[in-house]
Amino acid sequence: MSYFGEEYDLTYFRDIDKREVDFVVTLDKKPSLFVECKWNDEPISLGLKYLKSKFPACESWQISCIGTKDYVGELGIRVCPALNFLTDIV
Repeated sequence: MSYFGEEYDLTYFRDIDKREVDFVVTLDKKPSLFVECKWNDEPISLGLKYLKSKFPACESWQISCIGTKDYVGELGIRVCPALNFLTDIV
């Protein structure tokens, strides 16, 4: 999708070691946002930590449907309820 001359894409990540991240937004073919979705509060996923370590400047979130925790964890990954994510991202 193109927006004001910039090329955005939405995909996911999964490697041969079964690390995965639910949503990867790229801008001009470079990662700009990682989002991992969980049902409840859980430790930060290994896949999200892996991608964040490879792309430290990329904004990274782990959101939960019914969880209540809201904090910035290791590597600067934001963990929060989905509603907080949606409020902050828009």
